Amino acid sequence: MKHPLLCLFLALPLSSFCQPATNVPTADDRLRRIEAALPVVEKIYSDYAAQRHVPGIGLGVVVDGKLIYGKGIGEADLATKRPVTAQSQFRIASMTKSLTAMAILKLRDEGKLRLDDPAAGYVPELTNLRPLTTDAPPITIRHLLTHAAGFPEDNPWGDRQLADSEAELSQFLRGGLSVANAPGVAYEYSNLGFTLLGRIISNVAKQPYQQYITDNILRPLGMTSTIWDYRKADPNRYVNGYRWQEGQHLAETPLPDGSWGAMGGLITTVDDFARYMALHLSAWPARDGAETGPVRRSSLREMQQPWNFRGLNAQFRYPSGRLCPTAQAYAYGLVWARDCGGRVSVGHSGGLPGFGTEWQVMPDYGIGIISCANLTYAGMRTLNTAALDTLIALAGLKPRVLAPSVILAQRKAELVRLLPNFEKAEASGIFAENFFPDTPIDLRRRSTQALFEKIGKVVRVEELIPENNLRGTFRIVGERGAVDVFFTLTPEANPLIQQLDLK
Repeated sequence: MKHPLLCLFLALPLSSFCQPATNVPTADDRLRRIEAALPVVEKIYSDYAAQRHVPGIGLGVVVDGKLIYGKGIGEADLATKRPVTAQSQFRIASMTKSLTAMAILKLRDEGKLRLDDPAAGYVPELTNLRPLTTDAPPITIRHLLTHAAGFPEDNPWGDRQLADSEAELSQFLRGGLSVANAPGVAYEYSNLGFTLLGRIISNVAKQPYQQYITDNILRPLGMTSTIWDYRKADPNRYVNGYRWQEGQHLAETPLPDGSWGAMGGLITTVDDFARYMALHLSAWPARDGAETGPVRRSSLREMQQPWNFRGLNAQFRYPSGRLCPTAQAYAYGLVWARDCGGRVSVGHSGGLPGFGTEWQVMPDYGIGIISCANLTYAGMRTLNTAALDTLIALAGLKPRVLAPSVILAQRKAELVRLLPNFEKAEASGIFAENFFPDTPIDLRRRSTQALFEKIGKVVRVEELIPENNLRGTFRIVGERGAVDVFFTLTPEANPLIQQLDLK
């Protein structure tokens, strides 16, 4: 709605040009449009399964904190023809990493560790690690969280270490490690790094990391079908993994749970993991109110930030063919991406012998997708990216709009009252000390009046679109055109207008 404070300042009734917007879709309308697009989304996955010999896919769509669509495509077991459902238990491999990162942040929030502490302080076997160079800094927990510790990329070698015992991991670490880079200077994907985070969780929490994550994250979220060891899975729901080789499907031998599981050991269902995705979406926007999740909303938002730059793909094209350069970074156990339109997604893929999985959420849109396939290293990220792009396009989705802060709305109203003549602007008390020295008032007045002469009589002032608590834009529409107004406030206790641009 238009902010009523504006109309009070203008001494105009709400029925004039300060009327509420009437074209804002309701939540029900939004959901109906998304649901109408789901058959197109499902076809993306069913076509892929047929083309790439994928036995089965578990698929889920989360909207505004709820799983609105959970479905299975194909078969969980080729021998018995048992179908995939939203309750089928898939191995999710490296999708596990963000739960490991979340456990680290929970321990941090409890005051039991610090992210910039040297990892060797929690894993004694690292004490004798020989650095790459004499000037290399110690590996910290934060380095491990962001694949910046300097260990070499270790896919798919790391997958085959999954079942090693804790004693075997300790022996491996005592034998010494090789590093590829000095810590903190490069991105290099490391399963070993997240295995060490699992060891840190175990040592700090004084219980196996599997139990800590289960007790402190999975169970509070109601993820009762999410487990660590395939031997404890429901035989009627566990999904068997396959490899497509020389024109036939070959069953992959499952790996049992072990010391490397913190990097990729979890088994879950679409139904269960949707709860975890909803948790990540629930962190936005930052707001007042009680905490309801197993970790703080601020820690969830921290997890999702781009901490270690991965690269820019200037030639990225959506599956529709649309060119859209995209930047990627690694967050804490999450992949962060931002495309040419400013759309941000966070999530993670996973791959093990017999499985390929991925999940993505788009916090600004309140939507997310998970897909799990039982084919070795099936590339699901491309499909999920295409599906999200399709949902946004077909449903006409718009990013979340922040509510204007009281001070931002107040300054807008005060500003509108002064335009276009800036009459008594110096005495208004709404401009910062830099404002008039930066651009003399006479110059501002002449340029602003010229703009308003071009647009003619003002017919309405549109609603404020905040960028944050202290910066925003709005449009003044005239009979022959419009003026876009951008302004930003100072960091003072009583924020004042420090910059004003009209065009």
